[in-house]
Amino acid sequence: MLSIQRFDIQQDDFDKKFSAFLTANTEHESDVSQVVRDVINQIRTDGDVALVKFTQQFDRLTCKHASELEIISAELQQALESIDDKQRVSLQQAHQRVKEYAQRQCLQSWEYTDEHGTRLGQRVTPLDRVGIYVPGGTAAYPSSVLMNAVPAKVAGVPEVIMVAPTPDGNINPMVLAAAAVAGVDRVFRIGGSQAVAALAYGTETVPAVDKIVGPGNIYVATAKRMVFGKVGIDMIAGPSEVLVICDESANPEWIAMDLFSQAEHDVLARTTLISTSEDMLQKVEVAMNQLLPTLERCNIIEQAINSFGCFIKVDSLEQAAQISNQVAPEHLELSVIDPDKLLNHIQHAGAVFMGHHTPEVFGDYCAGPNHVLPTSATARFSSPLGVYDFQKRMTVLNCSDRGAQQLSGIASTLAHSEGLTAHARSAEFRGNK
Repeated sequence: MLSIQRFDIQQDDFDKKFSAFLTANTEHESDVSQVVRDVINQIRTDGDVALVKFTQQFDRLTCKHASELEIISAELQQALESIDDKQRVSLQQAHQRVKEYAQRQCLQSWEYTDEHGTRLGQRVTPLDRVGIYVPGGTAAYPSSVLMNAVPAKVAGVPEVIMVAPTPDGNINPMVLAAAAVAGVDRVFRIGGSQAVAALAYGTETVPAVDKIVGPGNIYVATAKRMVFGKVGIDMIAGPSEVLVICDESANPEWIAMDLFSQAEHDVLARTTLISTSEDMLQKVEVAMNQLLPTLERCNIIEQAINSFGCFIKVDSLEQAAQISNQVAPEHLELSVIDPDKLLNHIQHAGAVFMGHHTPEVFGDYCAGPNHVLPTSATARFSSPLGVYDFQKRMTVLNCSDRGAQQLSGIASTLAHSEGLTAHARSAEFRGNK
């Protein structure tokens, strides 16, 4: 039986209690930092030897040399051919939609010439090599392969390296098939903090990359935080989140299943339902208790919702939007009569799903937008993974003689004001002709 925490905006202490609920610890109590630091240091020092050791230890995978950890391209193609036609077509269709969406995100180089004949511009180029992390523990995520690899390939990254843990040597063929469809260049059966370290620093077998993207557990997230600076990262992903705003026009069974679809990811997943209708909240709760026993991951769902799920009664959709902006959820569903009007009040969310016929799950798999999204309220300042995460910008400046004359005086004055004489003289040399 579900026990869902309830809030009402009319409560005198609503702000205090809801803030406390939002900041409740969702991570394991044990501190993993030292474990991860030791793993990273051993990978840096011992390379392949340490990588093999940790893979044997954590994934129970027997191998003698790190070269055995690579999955060759022929195996990817074999996996693609082994899945049934429906799965193959679905992968290909999802790939095409994600690609078409990503192609509209490409940044372009640009240039202009000012009135003094000086050319200024920006060159946009892809990263040389990126690593994508695909989880492979409690569930398999071929969709994550597409969401991470496709924007990298659209950006023009020459080499995409994929890592995925294979506990006891098992890996879902759909994950390998997705890698084949997405054009991943190399795949290694490694995971955890050791995979992140190998991608960041390189080993004799695994090449070092420029950026690491993709979700993972707390060990992966901690490792990404520690190697940041040596390599780029996309974000530090927390537990999955969904916030649904609904009015009396919503279908309670649809809402219940939308909440379940996120709760089944992880016992730490957060699910929030906000409604202007107390009757709707009651109907959704009834539907949830009826539908829960029909789901394979019902135990995970029950733990997640009882620990981190809540219902909030508000007086208006504007109030619902204010609470949503405070939460800054990873996924936001606007299951209301006029979602476009409500969207005008939304400032912070990773992705917004508008109307009764747009469940969050479409975004997970095949709609087109990326499902790698900011969590833990970081949507206040960060964005979904996209092509721009695999491109870098380089400024370009080419001064004409007249442009140098014009800029030298400005630069010299500002340099002297900062006490940097060499800066000033460098500028003056160009201006004294």
